[in-house]
Amino acid sequence: MGQPTAHIINGRQQTAGPSFVVTSPIDRSMAIGHRLQADAATLEGAVQAARSAWPAWRQAGWVARVQALRAVADRLQARRLEVAIAVILEVGKSRLEALGEIEEAIDLIRFYCDQVEAHQGWELRLRSGPGGESGHDRLRPYGCFAVIAPFNYPVALAVGMSTAALLGGNTLVFKPTAHAVLSGRLIAELFAGLPAGVFNLLQGDGQVGEALARHPGVDGIAFTGSHAVGMGLLRQAAAGAYMKPVLAELGGKNSAFVTASANLDDAAWGVARSAFGMSGQKCSALSRVYVARSVREAFIDRLLAVTASLKVDDPRASSTFTGPVIDARAGDRFRQAMKQAGASGRVLIGGQALTGRPEGDYLAPTVIADLPADHPVHVNELFVPLLSLQTFDHLDDAITASNASALGLTAGIYSADETDIARFDDCIEAGVLYANRASGATTGAWPGFQTFCGWKGSGLTGKGGLGTHYVQQFMREQSRTRAALSVAPAANPTGRA
Repeated sequence: MGQPTAHIINGRQQTAGPSFVVTSPIDRSMAIGHRLQADAATLEGAVQAARSAWPAWRQAGWVARVQALRAVADRLQARRLEVAIAVILEVGKSRLEALGEIEEAIDLIRFYCDQVEAHQGWELRLRSGPGGESGHDRLRPYGCFAVIAPFNYPVALAVGMSTAALLGGNTLVFKPTAHAVLSGRLIAELFAGLPAGVFNLLQGDGQVGEALARHPGVDGIAFTGSHAVGMGLLRQAAAGAYMKPVLAELGGKNSAFVTASANLDDAAWGVARSAFGMSGQKCSALSRVYVARSVREAFIDRLLAVTASLKVDDPRASSTFTGPVIDARAGDRFRQAMKQAGASGRVLIGGQALTGRPEGDYLAPTVIADLPADHPVHVNELFVPLLSLQTFDHLDDAITASNASALGLTAGIYSADETDIARFDDCIEAGVLYANRASGATTGAWPGFQTFCGWKGSGLTGKGGLGTHYVQQFMREQSRTRAALSVAPAANPTGRA
């Protein structure tokens, strides 16, 4: 707490660049650390350290890499409470969400290691060719990856992207969010058991992340963040001499559907938990709910009762459901959205900042009904605790309206009718689907249980994290064909036929 956070390059701490005080979103009078801003020379050193370490790490083989990463998981398991406390302080997560994130990060490492081991490093023997030729197919690393992590899951997403890159035989430069001065350092300590230069920590704001992604020595980019930034990274990568992989998850404008046959109590809890958990600051957060007209009023009554029961307060208290938004800019975005929506829709609950709490942006969970379908609040990802409620007469119409979004990350449905659920599964344009979950309409994913794949503008590869197709994206395919050696004729010293 309160100490400068160094860059870690080639296994050594460096303190080059200006330093900035970072305060907690829980209470802006609480300084939690000093963030360095990497300069050009420091960034160059980090990339070169990763590139220099790459040949040995690549040649170490998948068995050694799996062993090394499993040791990282063990270290994180031993320090899970310490890391969870860091997350609470630096991004304002509740105790439950912070602890869950660390457990998810541990399982991510172990699941990805299991996948590499189960597939023997993706080294396959193919069919024999003409004349006894043998074919082999291997997935091989790209080189140096830039890993750029967001604030809302500063440990799980950072660890997941980093682990996949490293298991694939790449080295990396990790640039945490500027808010993560505590967990970013702790993550680097957890990976410190790897050979020097394999994992490098570079501190800084978004400008440092952009410069890192542009560096010609970076062979691939793993990023989680906004659609605009992710698409910019993709266009930038495509403008080079050859295309670099850009593996990105880019947010969502997620919908849930409450049909006439739904269990309304489950629906109310699932909708509220997904809309207002972490104050709506999840890429999977629910921001639009479509309700069948015949159950609209009954559902609204239950939803408002659940929403009113959610405690918004200091997340260090065990009874708190959700804490503040990350910073004043998020608070301003909420207030601006309320101004825009006030004249066009009906505020059913919330709509204001909350007082009587520590010095931060604590926002009331808010439900607005009947906004126009093209209203910015209904269309744009906001990352605040604001839910838009719409009514439908036919499920197909509601699904069509939801699919008009350029984003397609998560979606949920509440229905006792299997035909409705099948229709939803087949027609909704999103990569992560849920049905009848009281624990969350559109949120909640776990390694090996649910994959997390964005469609359309929510992802760039069509394959998501937490699942069986993720690690392979950090590698490229190589085919090897070997001809059978021909046997030379025996010597004939007489020269006779």
